[in-house]
Amino acid sequence: MEKHIIKDKLNRPLRDLRISVIDRCNFRCQYCMPADKFGSDFEFLPRSALLTYEEIERVAKIFVKLGVEKIRLTGGEPLLRRDLPLLVEKLSNIDGLSDLALTTNGVLLPKFAQSLKDAGLKRVNISLDSLDDELFGKINGRGVSTGPVLNGIEAAKQAGFGVKINMVVKKGLNDTEIIPMAEYCKDNGLELRYIEYMDVGSTNGWKMDDVVTKKQIYEMLKEHFELEPVDPAYYGEVAKLYRYKDKEVNVGFITSVSESFCSSCTRARLSANGQIFTCLFNGNGHDLRNFMRNGASDEQLADRITAIWNGRHDRYSDERTEETSKNRKKIEMSYIGG
Repeated sequence: MEKHIIKDKLNRPLRDLRISVIDRCNFRCQYCMPADKFGSDFEFLPRSALLTYEEIERVAKIFVKLGVEKIRLTGGEPLLRRDLPLLVEKLSNIDGLSDLALTTNGVLLPKFAQSLKDAGLKRVNISLDSLDDELFGKINGRGVSTGPVLNGIEAAKQAGFGVKINMVVKKGLNDTEIIPMAEYCKDNGLELRYIEYMDVGSTNGWKMDDVVTKKQIYEMLKEHFELEPVDPAYYGEVAKLYRYKDKEVNVGFITSVSESFCSSCTRARLSANGQIFTCLFNGNGHDLRNFMRNGASDEQLADRITAIWNGRHDRYSDERTEETSKNRKKIEMSYIGG
């Protein structure tokens, strides 16, 4: 497929698309959907507000023509969306798309891993913030033990997926789990990504004091392991990677707070209700759903997406302070994924 590569005002190409397929989740993690804010009376999006699989496929094809090479399906919890393998199959057949991945809490993977693999999914990122059952139940807000997630990890490995583990680290909550998680992932051949606690949305009560930085985590790891740096695999790679010297396993850091990577950010996000967001921390979306449903042609959709990306100048993590975090309008992570 011939691509028409587009760039934003800071000369960043559009390479990656995160697609949230649903705003619901079976967990209530403190850093994403805290239970006191997303309770039993919370109004989630009605089904009619969600993009259909045909609409997602249509938009994805246009994004790929404009330079996107990688698509990641997110949520909420994407496996709560009915018949997700059908969408995976549609997307996996798009000419010019080189990578299709999924971020999940892993609980439903024993049920869906093989059908997702058969449909063309290549990789999964599984969230696991602690190996301690009591602490993990507290973090996920549902009292769920680690067992279902560990079973999901095993199901993903058995299906033949590339598997990465995401751990959001919050000071005073689960920073004691940094080394146990490293040991578990190293022993099981899993790439672990430590994610700095971020000020996404406005419901998680984020404070800079709660952040455990990449430098701090790295110093802790050095006391237990010998690490060597790994060069980025491609332009715009988010994780800063290291390898254990005694085993061919990587460990990485997502450093959007302490070492921002705005200058090479190539990601756009499509929310569950069909809005384009050009930054994880930008609360101003651009509607595509109604534009499509009102009869826009593929050419008009491509022009709209091009104009949105060409006008992009987001660099929030470069500019973040305690005050900007409080005063800037943001979208909740459950609508646009991580």
